[in-house]
Amino acid sequence: MPQPIEAPGVVSPFDGMDVPWLLKLHAEARREHPFVIWAPFDGPSRSWSYGEFHDRVGALAAGLAKRGIKPGDYLLIHLDNCVEFLLAWFACTELGAIAVTTNTRSAAAEIEYFAEHCGAVAAITQPAYADLVATNCKNLRWIAVISHDPGSPLPARSVAKADSFESLFGDSADRPRRPTDPLAPCSVQYTSGTTSRPKAVLWTHANALWGAKINAAHQTLRADDVHLAYLPLFHTNALAYSMLASLWVGGTCVVQPRFSSSRFWKVALEHRCTWNSNIAFCLKALMEQETPKHHSFRMWGTAVAEPPAFKSFGIKIIGWWGMTETITHGIIAEADQPNTPMAIGRAAPEYTLRIVGDDGAPTAVGDTGNLLIKGVPGLSLFKEYLYNEQATRDSFDEHGYFITGDRVTLLELGAIKFGDRAKDMLKVGGENVAASEIEQVVITVPGVREAAVVAKKHPMLDEVPVVFVIPQGGVAAAPPDFADRISAACASALADFKRPREVRLVDDMPRSTLEKVAKAELRKMLAD
Repeated sequence: MPQPIEAPGVVSPFDGMDVPWLLKLHAEARREHPFVIWAPFDGPSRSWSYGEFHDRVGALAAGLAKRGIKPGDYLLIHLDNCVEFLLAWFACTELGAIAVTTNTRSAAAEIEYFAEHCGAVAAITQPAYADLVATNCKNLRWIAVISHDPGSPLPARSVAKADSFESLFGDSADRPRRPTDPLAPCSVQYTSGTTSRPKAVLWTHANALWGAKINAAHQTLRADDVHLAYLPLFHTNALAYSMLASLWVGGTCVVQPRFSSSRFWKVALEHRCTWNSNIAFCLKALMEQETPKHHSFRMWGTAVAEPPAFKSFGIKIIGWWGMTETITHGIIAEADQPNTPMAIGRAAPEYTLRIVGDDGAPTAVGDTGNLLIKGVPGLSLFKEYLYNEQATRDSFDEHGYFITGDRVTLLELGAIKFGDRAKDMLKVGGENVAASEIEQVVITVPGVREAAVVAKKHPMLDEVPVVFVIPQGGVAAAPPDFADRISAACASALADFKRPREVRLVDDMPRSTLEKVAKAELRKMLAD
């Protein structure tokens, strides 16, 4: 493993700083400037200035301390996007507790595992999930529930045997005081766990500050920027790319309950949003909406740079690649220069990257290999996998590079194109086939909204590709020969062993974090 940040003689760029220090800095310097704007689906927007937000965080931290939450305790935050999520997260950092942010799509067994694995002492959730948390998290001292279900058109039902979130607040004057320590644990996010038990990615305060500063630099954020965030705050993307990056520069973050294509432009225009972190699923949905002639966006970030399919938005789109374990982007496109269309970008200057074959040899330009990244644990890389020393050790190679599990292609002039997750490589009759290569062909067929390729077991070939397709307008609107058209496109563009053996038309697909298709669930459907 590489040298950790706390090794003797290592000087951190955040010595003497932590997350509460950063929030207090802007609360004093920009007290009246809006920090968080909550844009609900069922009412008017509500703004919290830096000063007001800082005071509410202090009051919640004081109240949590009175409820017995101590430095080092783990507090489960099982919430959809809302201001209460941010207040709870920042209150934990102020108190010295560790915020454990969990995917609200988690099943009962998953939420039980999260709480037991980290040893959570309490939980903050919402009415829709209160029974799930109470039933499956047996060792919690208490559960607090916010008054609403963000983004729901229905009124929240009352919850018995739970405290109200508002009852947790104390007096901001009693906010806890503790020594500033950038190396102290800050938060935990659980990986998706598609191939094994979810791992708990532990960040330090230095990790959070790194994410804030480097994300802001990569995005060229300024104090007058307004970041629109609707991706889930329990994930690194919205938490670090949007919220913490905005905090670093003293900017504003507009938070929506979740993505809504019909509400996107209304909210963006109302608050003069200038920046947005996006994903392909949302961009495709926005193409069905009319783009206003006049708006304030100067840039969007997503998985690839300058995708031709989205050129009609008239907005510069930069690509980036990152993971929960890398805090920020290890690969980033240029904000002020042209980029290679459909590439991610180039190696971020804050990291060292290697692209190697399965034998460890460097890949040549044009070849696809395994992506490895080197940084400093506790600073530019996650601190560790909580309570899993073996997994932490195994995630680094003998040279101290983190093994990402992603495969990328090295292009001319250092540009990098995404290939696949290693687990999304199919083995068809001894040939390696990338699911993304097939998906990129299928998505070009007119009428295809989304495509996902997974492997189906085959008695002779080991595996064969099957493609799930969501047609524009749904299955009912697809022409009778739609599946044949997709097969024909694949036949003309792909070698025979790469062609899907089945085309399955569906109205929706199972989703994981960031609206990504949950391919593990698709594989189960094939197995069944």
